[in-house]
Amino acid sequence: MDGQIIRAEYSDIMQKSYIDYAMSVIISRALPDVRDGLKPVQRRTLYDMYELGIRYDRPYRKCARIVGDTMGKFHPHGDSSIYEALVVMAQDFKKGMTLVDGHGNFGSIEGDGAAAMRYTEARLEKVTQDAFLADLDKDVVDFGPNFDETEREPAVLPVRIPNLLVNGADGIAVGMVTSIPTHNLAEVIDAVKAMIRNNKITTEGLMKYIKGPDFPTGGIIVNKDELPAIYETGQGKIRIRGRVELEKAKGGKERLVITEIPYTMIGANIGKFLNDVASLVETKKTTDIVDISNQSSKEGIRIVLELKKGADVERLKNLLYKKTRLEDTFGVNMLAVADGRPETLGLRQILEYHVDFQFELATRKYQNLLEKEEKKKEIQEGLIRACDVIDLIIEILRGSKSRDQVKACLVDGVTEGIKFKSEKSKKLAAKLAFTEAQANAILDMRLYRLIGLEVEVLMKEHETTLANIARYRDILNNYDSMAAVIIKELDAFKREFCRPRRTSIENAEEIVLEEQKIEEMPVVFLMDRFGYVRTIDEAAYERNREAADTEQRFVIHCLNTDRVCVFTDAGKAHLLKVLDVPFGKFRDKGTPVDNLCNYNSAEENFVSVMALNDIKDTVLTFVTKQAMVKQVEGCEFDVVSKRTIAATKLQDGDAVLEVHAAHEQAHLVLATKNGYFLRFPLAEIPLKKKTAVGVRGMKLGAGDELSAVYWLEGGECPEATFADKPVHLNRLRIGSRDSKGTKTR
Repeated sequence: MDGQIIRAEYSDIMQKSYIDYAMSVIISRALPDVRDGLKPVQRRTLYDMYELGIRYDRPYRKCARIVGDTMGKFHPHGDSSIYEALVVMAQDFKKGMTLVDGHGNFGSIEGDGAAAMRYTEARLEKVTQDAFLADLDKDVVDFGPNFDETEREPAVLPVRIPNLLVNGADGIAVGMVTSIPTHNLAEVIDAVKAMIRNNKITTEGLMKYIKGPDFPTGGIIVNKDELPAIYETGQGKIRIRGRVELEKAKGGKERLVITEIPYTMIGANIGKFLNDVASLVETKKTTDIVDISNQSSKEGIRIVLELKKGADVERLKNLLYKKTRLEDTFGVNMLAVADGRPETLGLRQILEYHVDFQFELATRKYQNLLEKEEKKKEIQEGLIRACDVIDLIIEILRGSKSRDQVKACLVDGVTEGIKFKSEKSKKLAAKLAFTEAQANAILDMRLYRLIGLEVEVLMKEHETTLANIARYRDILNNYDSMAAVIIKELDAFKREFCRPRRTSIENAEEIVLEEQKIEEMPVVFLMDRFGYVRTIDEAAYERNREAADTEQRFVIHCLNTDRVCVFTDAGKAHLLKVLDVPFGKFRDKGTPVDNLCNYNSAEENFVSVMALNDIKDTVLTFVTKQAMVKQVEGCEFDVVSKRTIAATKLQDGDAVLEVHAAHEQAHLVLATKNGYFLRFPLAEIPLKKKTAVGVRGMKLGAGDELSAVYWLEGGECPEATFADKPVHLNRLRIGSRDSKGTKTR
């Protein structure tokens, strides 16, 4: 087959392909249209339900049927995305106004997922049918082919309320994200009416009607003064707090009850909030909470904190707002598809697009209705004229041989071939001039329409038609008339579907939490060979000294306000706050150190543990298996901003063998696995930075490595063992760093 080779730069093709992909995701998947506030998957799902006849006043249908039909006809991108969109439109804790009436398990505010689509059922809500899908038969929106051109689908739904604001939106596209909060329907409708009456109204003027977001979970917006700037630019941050109430309990005690939560807390974050509160108790950030329970149900959120008698309630509230997600930030980025391209819109721009869309819908609707009424008027006028000359028409019918012959006579006055009773009738017939549509209506007219009462009905219908035509023309030609019609529809929606505001809006000062002064006390830090850590008081240690020194790998005396430095063979130092380590009894199991720092047991092992206060004024000696040595000032590990730092730099295949704080007068003994021992003064090891590699402490033979490090301090006479023979370390000849050492016999 003949073909043409097109030469092009690969980078150009990749760039064009990526841009095409990105725009497809942005326009066709992730972002809502500013006109109807819907993403394509939501629009197609609602339209498919409308086409299937799953109306609000009809029985529910299986979600699997809806999803399958939508995927087969309009949205070939997998059933999970369609079902997820369907579920979200039915969840009243995510949407300001649900568009789908779900029947069955559609998930919960605490993050439980919906049941499989084969178990759940759904149908349209009344508001969806009345305000989103009405007038689709009146050619008010454009229709286009579906993905395989076997069906037709609307490019946008004729939504009569500003759904983008009422239900909000969230979505992640390629290189951009949208996050629009939900609003109160009544307030938004009032703002639309205000803009219709005054198209020069400012954002400040609109905010007299729209006070701010209205989240389905309630809560309190606490940065009211920042809202005008957010609505002007379409971007910003909204601070939301949960609503906390104080209740009296038995015995003079009190309890804090959380009845509303920030919108950002729905889902798994409720469980995280409970864990965060428990952590505040465990770490003794507060001692006022006795118990916490989640008593939430279908009736609403109810998280109960039982308090001890005499608890400082205000400080506890501030602690919850500061240290948990009970106060959170909602990032606003009002990005939507406008005129076929993504655009960040302010409040006024969104309402402008909505009002323009409403006038476009109304124009197309009333043009369509006007055309129908004018056609009806034409027919009615023909029938009325026909009633006046009914005898002549009957004479034409009786004298004609075919329908076409009669029609030609009625339209053009053609009398050839028609038998008339008199020449006068023929002359009258020649003067007939009905339109083609009128002629067809006359030929299709039934005899009962000639009854006097029916003629009167026809006359009244004609008067109604003339009145409708006059009204429609007035609406189409007069801005105020069309505006009145739109406002009337909006008022009807407001009366039927509005609900009270749930979210309060106020200005509140930033929470300033005064940390309670921690009483400083000496404790003993214990770590066993499995990496479980805990602290105990000194009295408990003294009672169990022998067991502690035998069973525990590391025993460190420190203060509870201190930090502990855990060195590993990977050259890392993990810093732990002693206050973060659970304090308890000697026989308590403790907590894995992995939970308190970034230690990874699969990649590193403990080498040494030291209290930071003990090493800050000393010098630490590092020794690796490849006999690299260095000294580092302990103050280099006093780092506040990080929990894990590099303690030393390692060569490939090397690992830290020992970290020790020794006196300058001490001697160091390096022992290899092949039986070489080297003793030299510690003073020969240079002082380096913690990020340095160090210097060679001993020359190793091929395949040899260090197996142990010994420290000779003061009058100690330690012994080592090699090949089951004792080695007296203090009798070793004192050598120099970077020598081979002595082979034991």
